[in-house]
Amino acid sequence: GVYRAPTVFTRADMDRIRDGWFMEVNNLWPGQAICLEVEKVLHQEKSLYQDILVFKSKTYGNVLVLDGVIQCTERDEFSYQEMITHLPMFSHTCPRKVLVIGGGDGGVLREVNKHSSVEEVHICEIDQRVIEVSKQYLPNMAVGFDHQNVEVHNQDGAEFLKKYESYFDIIITDSSDPIGPADTLFTADYYRSMKKALKPNGVLCSQGECQWLHVDLIKNVMGFCRQLFPVVGYAYTTIPTYPSGQIGFILCSNSEDTKLEFPVQKATDADIKGMKLKYYNSAVHSAVFVLPQFMQSSLN
Repeated sequence: GVYRAPTVFTRADMDRIRDGWFMEVNNLWPGQAICLEVEKVLHQEKSLYQDILVFKSKTYGNVLVLDGVIQCTERDEFSYQEMITHLPMFSHTCPRKVLVIGGGDGGVLREVNKHSSVEEVHICEIDQRVIEVSKQYLPNMAVGFDHQNVEVHNQDGAEFLKKYESYFDIIITDSSDPIGPADTLFTADYYRSMKKALKPNGVLCSQGECQWLHVDLIKNVMGFCRQLFPVVGYAYTTIPTYPSGQIGFILCSNSEDTKLEFPVQKATDADIKGMKLKYYNSAVHSAVFVLPQFMQSSLN
């Protein structure tokens, strides 16, 4: 889309910061909100798609907020970026062609290119402004865009997918919540498109919301995934600045031989050091598929 100059923020946008604290109030997690102390507002605008806010926090570094929802902070982003990327990547024997949908901050790209087998990475981020703002204020994440094998497409991910058949080894959907620009990324049609675009042994991993808040949504997505894919799993990571301190991942494989819980490639100590991993390791990979009883019961 054409870039429009930032418009003036509404009263509601400004109300998210009160008495020096940013407050993440949202109907997706009624009755609770995380607050972060704000040192300085660095940037705010209304893009063609959403409100974009970046502030420097007291203890979590720079924080990117879209439509009032925290997307990442410099202090804890590695937990999410590493897990959404390396769970599928290490579950594949040799990932060469990778598609990232969403992920305009560049964090997933940064992690994908730590795998030497990767030859081609496409990223489909609908909002060009998220990329530009991230390059300015989240350089340690946006470094992901600097790799020569990255191709950027500013369009709707669900539409982009329709052009491909049996092409990608890995598809990672790093989406925001199922309201606003990302709502199509939680539908059976979208997963059908991913299935078609994946190779016969391809693996996908999608942002899978929070088991403390969204059991019904997760159950619904897992339900249609089980009808589409022979292998489906749910895993999660801990991350302080996401609602309830946790976020999940829905993983699916086109091949019944894939054992999502047991990485087909093991990350050695040398790999972990070379890839500068701070959260992911092979033991963590297997552990995060072990779910608390209430969640296990819901999904069965």
